[in-house]
Amino acid sequence: MRIFRFIAATKAEHSIQLMCRVLGVSRSGYHAWAVREPSARALTDHALTGRIVEIHADSLKTYGSPRVHAELRLEDGLRVGRKRVERLMRTAGLSGQIKRRRGKTTIRAQGVRTAPDLVERDFNPTTVNRLWCADITYIRTWEGWLYLASVMDCFSRRIVGWAIADHLRAELVIDALEMAVARRQPARGLVHHSDQGSQYTSLIFTRRCRSVGIEVSMGSRGDCFDNSAMESFHATLKKDLIHRRSWPTKAEARTAIFGYVEAFYNRRRRHSRLAMHSPMDFETSTLIEHGAGLAASRLASSPKIRLTATTAIPVA
Repeated sequence: MRIFRFIAATKAEHSIQLMCRVLGVSRSGYHAWAVREPSARALTDHALTGRIVEIHADSLKTYGSPRVHAELRLEDGLRVGRKRVERLMRTAGLSGQIKRRRGKTTIRAQGVRTAPDLVERDFNPTTVNRLWCADITYIRTWEGWLYLASVMDCFSRRIVGWAIADHLRAELVIDALEMAVARRQPARGLVHHSDQGSQYTSLIFTRRCRSVGIEVSMGSRGDCFDNSAMESFHATLKKDLIHRRSWPTKAEARTAIFGYVEAFYNRRRRHSRLAMHSPMDFETSTLIEHGAGLAASRLASSPKIRLTATTAIPVA
C-alpha cells in the first residue's frame, strides 16, 4: 500500500512502468489499487484527521496526541485509540511543542530571614484557596526583558493572579498578589508558597501577605522541586507561546500573555493532572459535585499544615 502511494505521488517525475519494475510490484496491481474505492477505515481516518487538525489549530498548535485524544474523547464523545491519533497526527505533520531549558530569575537577598516551608512538596490541596504557589519568569523582546510574576491556586492549577513589568522589584510580585486577592477573596489562613527570591522575602511583600491573613511559605534554596507546580506552568507558557516566535515589542508580548493566560490556559487548556479538564472546568465541576462543603477553610498557623477543607470560601 505504501509503495502504491509513493508511485502515485511521484508518477509525474518517473514512469509508472519503471517504478513498478524497480520497486518490485506489478502494474496491474497498482492500477487496481488506483481505481479502488477507499475503505471505510480510510474514510473514517480522513474525517478524523480533519477534526484533529481543527483541535490542533484551536489549541494554538500546542496540543500533542495526549490532549488531542482527550479532546476527542471528552468533548466529541469519540471512542478512538491514542495510537491511532498519534498515527494520524504524524501523517498530517502535526505535533505539540517541546520544552526548552529555562534561565535564572531567582536572586536571593543575603542575610534575610526566610519563611519556613509549610508545603514540603505537597501541591495537592483538597479544595480551592488553600494553597497558592508563585514564581517569576522572564520574556525576551527586541525592546528588552519583561518579567512575569504568576500566582496559581494549586487545587485547580488555575492562574488567579499575574503581573508583567520590565523590572524585578518587589512591586511586581505584590501586583500579582493583589490581583489574586481581589479575584478570590480568600479567608485568613491561606498559604502562599514561593522560592527564596528577594522579591518574596522583602518586608513589603511579607507585610502585605500578613495584612490579609496569608501564611508565607518558602522552599529551600536552589531546588526547583520545592516549587514544581509553578515551575511547570512557566515551562508550559514558554513551550506553548514564548519560544515559538520572537517578540519585537513589549506591548505585543504583554497582549499575547494576557490572551494565553486568561482566554486559553485557564479556560480551555486541558491539564494532565486534572483528568484532562481545564482549570476552570475542573473547579466548576468539582464545586458542583461536592457543593459548598468543598470551598476552602482556614489553616492553622503551625510549622507544618494539613491541607483539608472545613469552611466555605467564595470562588471568583
